[in-house]
Amino acid sequence: MYCFFFLRTLAVCGQGINHQWLLGYWNFQDDKGRLLFDSSNYTPLVEQRKMTFYGTQANVSDAAGNLLMSSNGIWIANATGDTMMNGGGLNPGGVTPNWPNGLPMTSNNIFLPYPGDSNKFALFHHTASFNGVYYPALEIFYSIIDATQDGGLGAVITKNQIALQDTLSWGLGACKHANGNDWWVVAIKDYSDIIFKFLVTDSTIYVSNQSLGITPTVGASVQLTFSQDGSKFICANTNGGTIVEHEVRLLDFDRCSGIFSNLRTIDVADGNIGWGLAFSPSGKFIYACSSIHIFQIDTDNLSVDTVATYDGFVSPVGSSCCATTFWNMYLAANGKIYVTSGSGVQHIHEINYPDSAGIACDVQQHAIDLGYAQLRSVPNHPNYYLGCDTTLGCPCLTTGIEELISHDFRFNVAPNPTSGSFKITYLLPQNHPGQLEVFDINGRRIYEMNLPPWSTMQEVLLPSGISAGVYNCVIASGGERGNKKVVVFKE
Repeated sequence: MYCFFFLRTLAVCGQGINHQWLLGYWNFQDDKGRLLFDSSNYTPLVEQRKMTFYGTQANVSDAAGNLLMSSNGIWIANATGDTMMNGGGLNPGGVTPNWPNGLPMTSNNIFLPYPGDSNKFALFHHTASFNGVYYPALEIFYSIIDATQDGGLGAVITKNQIALQDTLSWGLGACKHANGNDWWVVAIKDYSDIIFKFLVTDSTIYVSNQSLGITPTVGASVQLTFSQDGSKFICANTNGGTIVEHEVRLLDFDRCSGIFSNLRTIDVADGNIGWGLAFSPSGKFIYACSSIHIFQIDTDNLSVDTVATYDGFVSPVGSSCCATTFWNMYLAANGKIYVTSGSGVQHIHEINYPDSAGIACDVQQHAIDLGYAQLRSVPNHPNYYLGCDTTLGCPCLTTGIEELISHDFRFNVAPNPTSGSFKITYLLPQNHPGQLEVFDINGRRIYEMNLPPWSTMQEVLLPSGISAGVYNCVIASGGERGNKKVVVFKE
């Protein structure tokens, strides 16, 4: 069921900081909408909204899922959808004046909770500039938002500050520092193997760089993606021309030192330009796509499986436009991966079980009919819930974001009833590991599993010899407990 509303009159709530995806093409008169995610599903809403998107999108919510702010690379909107105080005029220069309804580049901006101050957010962003041949980025900007100003709607208090000037490929990625407080933000130098690293602390931004040993890429637009636990990083090399190249680069990442290591290159060339990148929730699998194929890469042995081939579907149905092919990827808060298309279409693809190998990942092409046009853009959401890791040699610092995060486990079991194999989704208290235990009707523990502090989903396989009946699943962390009943049947 769709809900129609105006942002000025209704607050829209999801389930957490990264639980909203704003959708809609750039014609102001057309319907737009959003998907609100919980731990296992989504709710679609249709709306009228001022902000439109082409390729660049960032948004962030509070812990309860109330949208705080969003940006298309041109301006920043507040919770009402109107221009935030001092939120206009982002990314001066370059091609910005040519794209008043939203920049077309992928992953060009990202909102981060400000280290040590739960009332502030940092927006890292950039545009493209013509260098006489093509359009790289020539600087990385940052802007600071105080969410308490303008009656709680927020105001930009520092805007368009230059963090770095260089010739850069499009795209920004981010990962929480191992101290649980600071952030790493990364960008790749154009036609180079150098990656720039911005360490964002509560007092300053430190800039460093490292040679990755990768093949240089000219003018690339890429999704720079960290795994949910922050231990892995992927980027891509994709070049057009007579011979189309498409390589995925997988590296290990040390959240304490910021050092990348152990480069592995996986060739997934199929004669088409490569686009989207995403990790599965556990980090076991990488997903990469060209316009006509979705590939699954096993990070353990680097084997490649083609899990989807474009089926020729055109959206909207019955029209002559447009091809619902594959473009950008988004790992959502419900543990599923969503794939947009390169044209303005009404449908989105869905990967239901991204931690399952091969076609068991269940790619459902054009599974979601939005009813309105959407083009390319996906949110650039890092793992906001990633806590500290003292095993890497960094101290654990107090984080302001802890005050924003609810300790509701949002615990869910699916499928239920089950033959004994099911998935649990949950949200652990910030910086705390957890434990799952399953008890029979007599209180005997028949299964247990440790849950690392960064995880939000696990697969459970109960012992094969158990009887049919009702079992109690208990999740515990940080002195809190939650439970769900699960019904086991025998086939």
